[in-house]
Amino acid sequence: MLYIVSTPIGNLEDMTLRAIRTLKEVDLITAEDTSHVQILLRKYEINTSVMSYHSYSGNEKLEKIVNLLKEGKSVAVVSDAGTPGISDPAYSLIKRAIEEGVKIVPIPGASSLLAALVMSGKPMHNFLYLGFLPLKKGWQTLLKSLAEEHRTIVIFEAPHRILRTLENLKEYLGDRDIAVCREITKIYEEALRMKISEAIVHFTKTKPRGEFVLVI
Repeated sequence: MLYIVSTPIGNLEDMTLRAIRTLKEVDLITAEDTSHVQILLRKYEINTSVMSYHSYSGNEKLEKIVNLLKEGKSVAVVSDAGTPGISDPAYSLIKRAIEEGVKIVPIPGASSLLAALVMSGKPMHNFLYLGFLPLKKGWQTLLKSLAEEHRTIVIFEAPHRILRTLENLKEYLGDRDIAVCREITKIYEEALRMKISEAIVHFTKTKPRGEFVLVI
């Protein structure tokens, strides 16, 4: 059985009781960053064995985990933060496990996507989630396709790319209203609700810090 366990996106107190119990009871935990997840495991006195599984893990590691599942072992997959499989490498493991007939059990919890949506003030009944925009090839085509998009759009972005992304959004989508959410659930959490042009000015003057979720 493969458990997809959501973990906190900043505030460790957002860990659910069910997630704690699951991580204590499974035979193995797979994590993007084993040293990072140990902070969480120590806080909740979880002593389960941990194996790394990240975007650079080869097919051999993937098949090793799948074989453990086929042998009847219970495995929990966690990401560095939030829900595994959403903009992280757990998707490949989930897909492969399903192909082998392994039961998938989601353990819901914190999600920066949903947290940003509810604090943005934007319509939430119908939205388009894009994850991280392509680094090189394809980003222009993608943004052009969004010119007439009327649903709320959600994008993840890193601090070193935020200014360029905002400039590209303004060029292709126009100067729309945007909620720039960052450091969600952490001490310096904030949501800047303004025009894209105003956000560009803001981050030209203020160094971007933390992980960003853009809601347009």
